Amino acid sequence: MTSTAVGSEPTTATAPVRARTLTDWRPEDEDFWAEAGARVARRNLIYSVLSEHIGFSVWSLWSVLVLFLGPEYHIDPAGKFTLTALPTALGAALRLPYTYAVARFGGRNWTVFSASLLLVPTVLAGLVLEPGVSYGTLLAVACVAGVGGGNFASSMANINAFYPQRLKGWALGMNAGGGNLGVPVVQLVGLAVLATAGAAHPRLVPLVYLPLIVLAALGAALRMDNLPSLRNDRRALREVVREPHSWVISLLYIGTFGSFIGFGFAFGQVLQVQFQQQFDTPVKAAYLTFLGPLLGSLARPVGGRLADRYGGARITVLTFLLMALGTVTVLVASGAGSLPLFLAGFVALFALSGLGNGSTYKMIPAVFHARARAAVADGGTDPATAEQDARRRASALIGLAGAVGAFGGVLVNFAFRQSFLTVGNGNAAYWAFLAVYALCSLVTWAVYLRPGAGRITGM
Repeated sequence: MTSTAVGSEPTTATAPVRARTLTDWRPEDEDFWAEAGARVARRNLIYSVLSEHIGFSVWSLWSVLVLFLGPEYHIDPAGKFTLTALPTALGAALRLPYTYAVARFGGRNWTVFSASLLLVPTVLAGLVLEPGVSYGTLLAVACVAGVGGGNFASSMANINAFYPQRLKGWALGMNAGGGNLGVPVVQLVGLAVLATAGAAHPRLVPLVYLPLIVLAALGAALRMDNLPSLRNDRRALREVVREPHSWVISLLYIGTFGSFIGFGFAFGQVLQVQFQQQFDTPVKAAYLTFLGPLLGSLARPVGGRLADRYGGARITVLTFLLMALGTVTVLVASGAGSLPLFLAGFVALFALSGLGNGSTYKMIPAVFHARARAAVADGGTDPATAEQDARRRASALIGLAGAVGAFGGVLVNFAFRQSFLTVGNGNAAYWAFLAVYALCSLVTWAVYLRPGAGRITGM
């Protein structure tokens, strides 16, 4: 492995294919940041976003492919919700190991590997999608698509180490928002295929992504860097698990990201089942499914930027209150059979969940940055050591919260499945979502905002 100083670029013909390690990285030093750090961090952010974006598209691939599964596949709506829940579950489970892989193998190295791994579920989907394929085979192939969900955790842990505390909300919001855009983009790809080739050609959707995956892996190999300061410390997760704020933030992430990814996977099916007359063909549903995830993805960096300015907890509690209002709107629309009101409420939920994703993630480094400052103020810890410990623990919590939050998407899909099975509509699921948002609002206020609560700077 070749080590290079910050900002240096390979100059030999063979240098670009060798692993690059930055030996000097001090993002909190403003002179260092202005001279070289910002440029290097931005370059890594760009290629991290590209890889994560493709990962999200592959992860949510089956939210599109189920729209192609007509009567000839003999799968009922409940079976389709299961098909979308499985990749969500595997993606959630992989987020913890993917977080630690960055420290073990290097951010650049792991991004190359994880991006290349996306070829497996994409090729498998292209091979098996045809009438007559067994439901068990579809379940197995859909589950493998969960590897795309792990890319988020490793990408966030890596970018967290590149940016100074004052810019983390923006950087993590941009990284996650750019990745989240993979959800509406794959849905637009599915719409294009449905509108041109028709529902008989689902294989064209994964085919589009094969060259993009190769380009993402190649870009990471040539343009990203490793940070040796990201040491794989097994104690970090144990320390984070013992931190009460870790579980609070994980709960909030269930409410924000769990909603975003769960709705993103299920929305097309919800429209087809609940409004059968208006969406009697897959292409009609596909025209609308991308809009909510698109707005949610674009809102994520806005949430991070607002959290940088006003505090993560303030933006998060406001987001949950508005999400509760959006859920009430959906409930009213469902009871009245009003499609325009239903769409307005759901699109608002998507946008607000994206906003909350950004503000909640801003809270993660804020917790450990506050701990680092307190340790330095007590006089028992060197500032550099305290800052490194804060970054290490923040990366661990990114993995933990990301995994727990992604399981919220599994719960969303199973809530819809059970609601449609038992009462024939989504109302039972909407009541459950309303209860979760009310709980998250109360918890955020009680822990971070109520008078007398211990305030954390950045919260």
